[in-house]
Amino acid sequence: MICINLAVQFCIMSNFDFPIKKQNIRIILIGLVVNIVGYLLMIGGGSDSPAEFNSDELFSTVRITVAPILIVLGFGIIIYGIMKKSKPTNTGE
Repeated sequence: MICINLAVQFCIMSNFDFPIKKQNIRIILIGLVVNIVGYLLMIGGGSDSPAEFNSDELFSTVRITVAPILIVLGFGIIIYGIMKKSKPTNTGE
C-alpha cells in the first residue's frame, strides 16, 4: 500500500481486486450460451416461395414455447452471475 501524507492521507491499494471473479464470469458465459441456443432455436420457419405457407413449421412448439423460455432463462442466469457474491479472499493482511 502506498500512502501520501498531505492535509488528508491518500492511500493507493497496490493489489486491486476485480469485483467479478472467475466463477461469476463462467456463470455469465453459461447464460450467454443458453441465450444463443434459444435464439438459434427461434430461427427459421420461412418458406422459399411467398405463395406457400407452412403453418406447422412456423408455429412449432420449439419456436413458440421452448426458445423464449431458454432466452428468459439465459437472461436470468446472466443476472445471477452478475449479482452473485463471491467468497472473500484472504490476502494475509
